[in-house]
This record gives sequence, C-alpha cells and structure tokens, in this order.
Amino acid sequence: MSYSSTFSLVKFLIVPLKGSLLITIQKLKEPLNYLVFLSFPLPYLFLSFPVFIFNRAFFPFTLSLPFLSFYQGMLSTFLTKPKSNQRLCVWFKHQFTSLCNGIINESTMITRLNSRLHCFIKLTGSFITTSFLLPSSSRLCLQFTPHSTSLASLLHSTSFSNIDDRPLLSRYQKVTSLDHAFNLFDEMTQRRPLPSVVKFNQLLNAVSKMKHFSSCLYLFKQMCLIGVPVNEYSMNIAIKCCCQMSRTNDGFALLACCFRRAVVPYVFTFSTLLDGLIREDRIIEAERLFKKLIKHKLCEPNVVIYSTMIKGLCKVGNNDIAVGLLRLMDERGCKPNVVVYSTIIDSLCKDKLIDDAFKLFNEMVSHKGILPNVITYTSLIHGLCNLCRWDKVSKLLKEMEDLRISPSLRTFNILVDAFCKEGRVDEAEAVIDIIVERGEVPDIVTYSSLIDGYCLRGEMTKARTLFDSLTSKGLVPNVVTYNSLLNGYCKSLKIEEAMHLFHEITRKGLKPDIVTYSGMLQGLFRVGRCGAARKLFDEMQSQGLIPNECTYGIILDGLCNNHKVDEALSLFHMVGDSRLNSHIVVYNILIEGASKCRKLDIAKALFHDITLKGLQPHVRTFNIMISGLCREGQLKEAKGMFLKMGESGFPPNNVTYRVLLLGYLI
Repeated sequence: MSYSSTFSLVKFLIVPLKGSLLITIQKLKEPLNYLVFLSFPLPYLFLSFPVFIFNRAFFPFTLSLPFLSFYQGMLSTFLTKPKSNQRLCVWFKHQFTSLCNGIINESTMITRLNSRLHCFIKLTGSFITTSFLLPSSSRLCLQFTPHSTSLASLLHSTSFSNIDDRPLLSRYQKVTSLDHAFNLFDEMTQRRPLPSVVKFNQLLNAVSKMKHFSSCLYLFKQMCLIGVPVNEYSMNIAIKCCCQMSRTNDGFALLACCFRRAVVPYVFTFSTLLDGLIREDRIIEAERLFKKLIKHKLCEPNVVIYSTMIKGLCKVGNNDIAVGLLRLMDERGCKPNVVVYSTIIDSLCKDKLIDDAFKLFNEMVSHKGILPNVITYTSLIHGLCNLCRWDKVSKLLKEMEDLRISPSLRTFNILVDAFCKEGRVDEAEAVIDIIVERGEVPDIVTYSSLIDGYCLRGEMTKARTLFDSLTSKGLVPNVVTYNSLLNGYCKSLKIEEAMHLFHEITRKGLKPDIVTYSGMLQGLFRVGRCGAARKLFDEMQSQGLIPNECTYGIILDGLCNNHKVDEALSLFHMVGDSRLNSHIVVYNILIEGASKCRKLDIAKALFHDITLKGLQPHVRTFNIMISGLCREGQLKEAKGMFLKMGESGFPPNNVTYRVLLLGYLI
C-alpha cells in the first residue's frame, strides 16, 4: 500500500467528521507520516473508538520516534494474525485509551508491557530482531530500535494464556491509589480465563470508596467491553457512582440495562437511586419512585429506603409526612432505628418545633427502647440554643455525660455559635478552651463563629487579629469566615475595609455567595452609596445569584432610608406577585418609608393591600401606621387604628402606647 493510498483512505474515513482530523494532522507537520499511517491499518483499535480520538483532537500530546517505532511493531503483529491476537488487541486498546486519556504516558505504557512480558513469559533463545515493517513502511522511512522490535516479536509469538494465576484478593485489599487500581485492572484483563466478576467488583468497590467515581465508571465500561459478565453488584456500584456525581438519570439508564441483561435489581439498587434523586432535590420524583416500589412490589422497602425517603421529606420541611412514614414503617413491620428518629428530630428542631421533637425523642427512648446517639443530642441542643433555652441545654449535656456520650466537635461548634449570637463571647471562648483540653482541634467553623461574635459586639480589632491568625493555625478561611468579618466592617460603617475584603475573596479563589453580596449591599446603603449598591446588585445578578427574601428586604430598606421611596415602590411593583412580596416585612418597610417621606396616601394603600393579599399585619405594622398618622396630625384615625389592633388579635405593646402618647402631646 502506498503512502498516497493510505492517506486517501484516512481522508475517506474523515469525511463524515467534517475534516477535524485532517486539520489536526496538518498541524502536526513532522509526525504527519507516522500519525496518518498509524491511524488506518488497525480496525480493532481505530474503528472501535474514533469519536473518542476525534474529541480529543486526535493526539493531545507529542509522540516520540521510539514510541512510534514500537507502536508500528505492535500493529504489524496484530495485522499478521488478527484473529489469534484479537484478545491482545482488546488489551492494547485499553492501554492506548489510557494513553490518550492522559492516565498514563508513553514510557509508562512501554514499561508496563515490557515488565509484564518479562514477568509472565518464559523466554527461550534470543529475541527475533527481524523488522516488522508493513509494505509501505520503507516509504515512510521508519527506523526501529531493538527494544521495540523485540517487544513486537514477543507479542507476535506468544499469548497471555500462560500468565501465572496468583491470587488477586490480597493485592486488591491493598489498593490505595488510582494508578495502582488501573495497574491491577490491566493485569486482570490479561488473564485467560478472565478472573471472576467478583474480583472485578471488588476492584470497582475499592475505586468507588476512594471517591474516584468517574474512573470507576470508566473501568465498569471497560469490563462490559471485554465481556466480563457483570452482575447486580457491578450494576449497583456503577449506579451508585452515577448518583454520587449527580447523574441520577444515568443511574436509571443503567437500571434499564439491568432489565435488558436479565440482572435482577434488589433493594440496594433502589435505595441508591432514591438517594440520588434526593441529592438533586428531586423530592417529588423520589416520592413517586417510593410509591411505585410499594405499589408494584418491586422490592420490600427496608430501613435504609425508609430512612432515605424520610431524609428527603425533612429536607423540604414535610415533617408531618415524614412522621406519617415513620408510622407506616411500624405498620409494615420495619423497625425504625436511631437514624430515622434522629433525622425527624433534627428537622423538627430546625423548624423550632422543639416540643414535638422532645415528644418523638421520648417515644424513641421510652417506648421503642432505642438509645439516642451524639447526633440525636446535638440536634436537640441546636434547637434549644436557637430558642435560648439554656437551662434545658445544660440538662441535656449532663444527660450525655451520664450516658457516656461524648459531645462531638459539631456539638461544641453549635454552642460556640449560639453563645456568640447572644453576645456571650466569653462563654464561647470557654467552650473553645474545653475543646482544646479534650485534645480536639477547633476547625474553621469554630473560629468563624467566634469572629462573628467579635463583630456583633463591634470588636473589630479582635476579629481581624483572629482572622489573620488562622493561617498559622493551619486553617484556610472560607466564604463564611469572610462573610462574618465583612458584615462586621459594614455594621461598623468601615465600608472601605469591607470593599477591600470583598475583592480579596475572589483573589483567594473563593466565590462570593448571596450572603456576601447582601452584607455589602447593606453596608453601601448605610453610608448612602446607592449608585455603588445598584452596580453591585447588577454584578450579583450577572454571577447567576438570585436575590432571596433577605437581599430583597435590604434593597427596599436601603432605598427607603435614602429617601428613594419611588424606586423602592417601582421595584416592588416590578416583582409583582412573586413570593418575595408575600412577606409582611416587605410591607412594613414600604409603609414606614412612605410614612417618613410624608406619602401617607401610599402608606394607607399599602396597608389596605395587606389584607387583599391574604397577609396578616403584625404589631409593628400597626405601630408604623399609627406613627405616620400621628406625624400628619390625623389623631382620630390613629386612635381608630389603635382600637383595631385589639380586634385583629394583636394587642398594643409599649411602643404603641409611646407613639400614640407622643402624637397627642405634640
């Protein structure tokens, strides 16, 4: 075959791919002859994965002459006896794919092959040194080294069926790196007969435990390509990897493969898919899947499936349904464990339903005989701290001590954060001392809370000193740490320091979140820099961040406090019936802003709009309206509003009496 005919055939193969390979080849210049030659004659390799090579721009690296020589010798071997060497072609394809994928380099590939051959093949006599050139090779002027020729001859004259069948389990148990796993996989694919699927599953499991999920899926695909009879365990590992990578749809595609291959999925398969949907916040789809499992009797849900579904329901605050599912477990004979109870207790505590949480806790301990663990107690302590019920917190800590349940670092972090938010920084520091005395190391969460505590008390020097010392403690500030310090600067009206810190976040490779932008917006509005705030808001939106209720309230409040009520009202009407306008706080801000700007008619219209929107005015809403009416001298209407408070179920407080009395005196 001449060079020109080879090139034309390659060109013919390129036509459907819009010439992408041809362009690449032209850029390669010197390796042109080699790459064109190598791309054509081996159908086992080239034709089986052209899309992969083209997507990688053919070769994203430079191949050396020794490797090209070695490679052509390999091709010659395959072409001489293509049928007898078909298994070898599959193995070499795997090696070459690893090379193109950047997993190994060319020297590693040659070294692997060389070491394998010398380890597993008993050599007799001298190596064959005859060149294995294709008919067209003389025109390509390829020079072969003895190294490459001898390897080619070895491949040509023997097979891998004589490889020693040493046990793999002990080696699998020692797999600690991805490269080691790939080496072991290479060796397993060389064995004839192939090792059992159990061995392959053990390797897949080891790779997935190292959290190399994409590599695990790659190995699973290779297993399928070389004909390993994958079973339900193989499928489960692959499905779990998909779900861990937030590719649950691919997991369902593998489930369909299970049915096509007559592989029967079992309860673990469905619990994995259920967990994947919940990870992706697809709770409604998870509910549908759960109901189908029961309705069509695809499997009998176990405690893991129930626990997963309950976790999903609690994630979106469906506590009542979660408790109902807990009752269903009992009815169907599936005993709930401490994980199930702790999940619901934690959700109830987050929703400040602390009494319901303790009822469930007592049911778990007294009626079911299930012992609580540190997670259960931590959830209860968190809920009590949020409600400032410190006596109960002390009681629970004492109870943990009696049961010899040691508080975790998270337990201590919750206490530190709660003390700091209450302004009790001294007690927070005492908790940190206890952490250190116990031989534990405070983490970035601990110190972020302490920095926030200093900032809330206006102790910015202490906050900055602690922030600067984090590196010496071996800790790296995260966005939460920066947000704490930034909010402190904004509340202290040190806007330049805050702006400098804001830009430092991106310089450190971190990404500002909605809390970061909200804090900066509040600081800019407080110093009257409305234009800068507007630019920052536009930047926030360009970063794909959507304003939440807090951000929206900060913007409306900032505009109103800077006498830009018309702009605030314009934004309010632009938002329309969005959920952002479904909070009484928004109306309070606008009514107060309009009242202070002597736009009482607008304030009255907004107050009237509250009941039309199905919202309930609070005591603060009435106080704002009474204050505005008194300011305008409309005492009769103010008195009527005062009387209306009692009828609405919101009795006047001290502020109400003070505002009304001040209106009569003035």
